[in-house]
Amino acid sequence: MVAAAAILAGIGLISASSPAARSAHGAGELAVIDRDGQVMGLCPLRNTSVEAAISGPIARVTVTQNFENTSSGKIEAIYTFPLPNKAAVDDMTMTIGDRVVKGTIKRREEAREMFERARRQGQVAALLDQERPNIFTQAVTNIVPGARVKIVISYVETVPYEAGKYAFSFPMVVGPRYTPRGGQVSDAARIAPPIAPPSTRAGHDISLKVAIDAGVQIDSLASSSHAVDVDRPSGSRAVVKLKNQNEIPNRDFILEYDVAGRTVADAVLTHRGARGGYFMLMLQPPERIVASEVIPKELVFVVDTSGSMSGFPIEKSKEVIKLAMDGLNPRDTFNLITFAGDTHVLFPRPVPATPDNVRQAQQFMLSRRGGGGTEMMKAIRAALDPSDQQDHVRVVCFLTDGYVGNDMEVVGEVKKHPKARVFAFGIGSSVNRFLLDKMAEEGRGEVEYVGLGDDGSAAARRFHERVRNPLLTDIAVEWNGLPVTDVMPSRPPDLFAAKPLVIVGRYDRPGQGRVRIRGKRAGQEWVREVSVRLPDSEPAHDVLATLWARTRIEDLMSEDWNGAQHSQMRGDLRESITQLGLQFRLMTQFTSFVAVEESTAASGGVLTRVEVPVELPHGVSHEGIFGATVAFEADAKVEFKARAQIGGSWRLKTPPSSAPPPPVRAPADELRHMPQPSSLSKDVTAKLDPQLQNLPAGTMVEIKVWLTDDSPAAIARLTQLGLSITRQAAGKIVYGRLDAGLLAALAGQDAVLFVSKDIGQPAR
Repeated sequence: MVAAAAILAGIGLISASSPAARSAHGAGELAVIDRDGQVMGLCPLRNTSVEAAISGPIARVTVTQNFENTSSGKIEAIYTFPLPNKAAVDDMTMTIGDRVVKGTIKRREEAREMFERARRQGQVAALLDQERPNIFTQAVTNIVPGARVKIVISYVETVPYEAGKYAFSFPMVVGPRYTPRGGQVSDAARIAPPIAPPSTRAGHDISLKVAIDAGVQIDSLASSSHAVDVDRPSGSRAVVKLKNQNEIPNRDFILEYDVAGRTVADAVLTHRGARGGYFMLMLQPPERIVASEVIPKELVFVVDTSGSMSGFPIEKSKEVIKLAMDGLNPRDTFNLITFAGDTHVLFPRPVPATPDNVRQAQQFMLSRRGGGGTEMMKAIRAALDPSDQQDHVRVVCFLTDGYVGNDMEVVGEVKKHPKARVFAFGIGSSVNRFLLDKMAEEGRGEVEYVGLGDDGSAAARRFHERVRNPLLTDIAVEWNGLPVTDVMPSRPPDLFAAKPLVIVGRYDRPGQGRVRIRGKRAGQEWVREVSVRLPDSEPAHDVLATLWARTRIEDLMSEDWNGAQHSQMRGDLRESITQLGLQFRLMTQFTSFVAVEESTAASGGVLTRVEVPVELPHGVSHEGIFGATVAFEADAKVEFKARAQIGGSWRLKTPPSSAPPPPVRAPADELRHMPQPSSLSKDVTAKLDPQLQNLPAGTMVEIKVWLTDDSPAAIARLTQLGLSITRQAAGKIVYGRLDAGLLAALAGQDAVLFVSKDIGQPAR
């Protein structure tokens, strides 16, 4: 491990399991190491605090990052972190002691020049860059020994609403992004923060508080991701805090709350001030009605089986995909594609959804295990290219965590195929929501997020309901002479779920009239009129200007996703985005916040650059990412970081294998007549995960059994075979313990579809 420690020291990290780290700090922390191998101090980011104030549909969120230099020399701290991909970041301040420096928005190149000049002159400075709409980099330079620097970032966003329920989310960690072979991602190193090795903590924690003023009665409120404390000062207000205010930042925070009634009335919000007039129209969709005829669909399921999906995520994908296939109509056609380093297409072309074809697809899926890189572009093209030559719509459903570095290029590819509808399931605790949101948006579909502890059957039901019976399609808006401009989206999306259609725009003079919205509901014409008043003066709702500008920037980016990916965006688009960022004081790909404390300068000495390590997202396997056992994961992390500098795969070499522990054997007389794996029939073998096919009789194994029949009689037959059932789950799944010598008999049961290893439940 000498070489690993040397490289770790070179990038400013060392595992707490090293002797140097153990002698200076408690186990489970990360120390900053200089190039001579000496401990300099702890991770410079001590903690992050988040405070959100939600009023109606709009949230103002303040993120405070506290840096501290506990080393003996000057440092420059670099922290790569996520924010919501729809966030309009419009403020940054830096505080050193009692000195507060307000950040200024500049062109990205100009902000970088100011920051580097301050670094050379020994001045404390902070630079905030946007790498992706949901990935940001905070750099703080010239932090002297013992100094504390506070960075405060603020943003606004709209809170998603569906069927009477609001869902506020805050991402806490950037998942490891895979760079496709060939190194097409020029900024791979900037979106790949170092990951804390096993048996260590990243050294920083997070606290969070959400204050809600819903304006109407809040019926229920809960977090599916974290334990929370809730205070209810009134029926329409609530204050929610993390129960653990020193939470490990390794998964998205999700807060959902129901409001009185299942619908909110159509609403128009306006603002008119020095920068002109802005409006937001929120149109509630009509009630869903059942179509008179269910039209057969062509569905293609595309499942990510890469290393980042190894373990809990791929097991959740298997659950969702099985349930989704169970819901196919016999007149539907379908196909199944899996992708990791390579792409596997099950059938040469979509086949009818007969029981035999569905069973074959489910068995194929259930045998998949996570491993390899995330070569997503191949799968995108395999799924979408055939739609270009068809006269019917192909529905493509992706299941993935979205951990790729070429996400903008992927979104651009989806946009090229207008004859396909793209739906997405984000599987995991900290998925790439920018990629999945945009895939669904450009593919004119819908996105669903499924946590590792969520009910897969509910998600599968919603998917089929949306695909078969959209709420409203072919939407058009008639403004009837109202003085509106720069309206977005220019082409309203179809509505598949009970969420409002949100339209933003500008107006250049006061006006009043009725807006007419047309569409099709279950094939029938649908019309609604909404009264709109655009006032001459309206100081309230000033955040509408910011939200409009953020939406306009997003709209301009969508005109050249490929150029944005490769830093070659069309000049006119780049300049328009830059001007919007400067005018509205907004973070973009081409504008950055910079703050320089000019009154003092640090004395001389070597400045050490320290990258803040991050946690691996909850439920993601170190071994799945780095292809290494725990003993070699620190080396793998270092090699991953080095490779990220030049692009390429982060599927690393396999370490030397270690002998497994001896199996626990039952007495020989109890096993004499048990069938052995070598004598299994092909039908039985197809039902057993490969990991279960070479285990000696007498080994007790924890298994997951997928059933076609979970009736009491069928369950009784399984228990008679010796299966000790520990729990049951939705989707006809049971978990239990069984002697490996009885696996063949279990798999031979007609009610058994597939048997895999049970990897356990994710910690909550």
